Amino acid sequence: MPLDFFLSEVPIFLSIISGVIVGLSLGLFGGGGSVLAVPMLLYGVGVKDVHVAIGTSAFAVGIIAFVNLFYHKRNGNVKFKKGIFFTLPGIAGTVIGAQLGLWTSSENLLVFFALFMVLVAFFMLRKKSHQTIQNNSISSSILIQKNKIPFSGLGVGLLAGYFGIGGGFLIVPTLMYSGALSITQAIGTSLISVSSFGLITAGNYIIAEQVDFVISFLFILGGVIGGIIGTKMSQRIPNEKMAKGFAVMLVGISAYILLKTAGIY
Repeated sequence: MPLDFFLSEVPIFLSIISGVIVGLSLGLFGGGGSVLAVPMLLYGVGVKDVHVAIGTSAFAVGIIAFVNLFYHKRNGNVKFKKGIFFTLPGIAGTVIGAQLGLWTSSENLLVFFALFMVLVAFFMLRKKSHQTIQNNSISSSILIQKNKIPFSGLGVGLLAGYFGIGGGFLIVPTLMYSGALSITQAIGTSLISVSSFGLITAGNYIIAEQVDFVISFLFILGGVIGGIIGTKMSQRIPNEKMAKGFAVMLVGISAYILLKTAGIY
């Protein structure tokens, strides 16, 4: 569609604010915000097609995570060797997942996405405290051998590609357990995978002409701002309660999506 349509019709403010929220979550938790991106684009910004929302969100999240990666690197929280070891097999899964997502009908994909959000919320609510994980990460890494990291990367990449997410909420605990990283290091290192998975997924959607670059730019603008704020907050504020509140919000949004899709609301 022409540029003047978007500039006149799309709520620019909501696009930027949505990006701020996604960036804030990526900076704080290393993930989670990308799960919010699709419903925000659909019900907040007003994107009409699910595939366009997923492609646009994947592109924006990939760029936002890439920018946040360098901010975490400056703070010394990125372990590139372990991050790349996880990311490389995940790239293959992302390519497969993105193509499967394009082949899935918009309505079914939206329902699957809502159900996936419930699983994400359940995972976040059940997750042990960060301090406990950090204290046990070295002993746990003995139980979870390094040769399992590539398989974990492949699985996360598949989900990331299918739903157009970064997968950070799965990557962070995996890196903590298998890589003996602290929560702060795992969040920073996870952004290698989050940015890679997002941009590769977006590549598939760009080829299929399912990415809105104008909305992506506005989303990225807000995301960079939110990412800087979230990264600073992650150094000072305990994330446990915030993560639980985020999980409850995900359940509410997924319920809204399911009701909306069923025509009840």
